[in-house]
Amino acid sequence: MRYSGMKPIVFTATGARQWAKLSSDVRRRIDARLTELATTGHGNVKLLKGRNGSRLRVSDWRVIFYEDKGTIVVAAVGHRREIYD
Repeated sequence: MRYSGMKPIVFTATGARQWAKLSSDVRRRIDARLTELATTGHGNVKLLKGRNGSRLRVSDWRVIFYEDKGTIVVAAVGHRREIYD
């Protein structure tokens, strides 16, 4: 069995600003799912239509991200009713 390790997770300036505004409970839940995605590659992920990237679903919250050279780049984090605007 080959262990590939965890992919690094980085935030864009916008993603970091949105992340900081979230409550600690929401951040903890999203962080658990992001870590799972980075470690195993599994999660509730779909490709976005009409633009580049993917979304990770964590109950009512969405993480918009893309992969660049083995790194997960978080572009946006927010509630499902606001994130796609």
